[in-house]
Amino acid sequence: MEVKIIEDECTACGICEDVCPEVFELGEEDVAIVKINPVPEEYQEACREAADECASEAIVISE
Repeated sequence: MEVKIIEDECTACGICEDVCPEVFELGEEDVAIVKINPVPEEYQEACREAADECASEAIVISE
């Protein structure tokens, strides 16, 4: 699984970082960033949950 953030859509609410801090963090420009790609199997479920909870739908997952 690979994940990316659509920067123009990200509102930097921090939900992704709260749900899956191993993969996401808020960057210096108030946009979430992906810390590791591809996403290790042990974090994939949390990563999907973060994408589902993203209010701006800025997280894109490709399998």
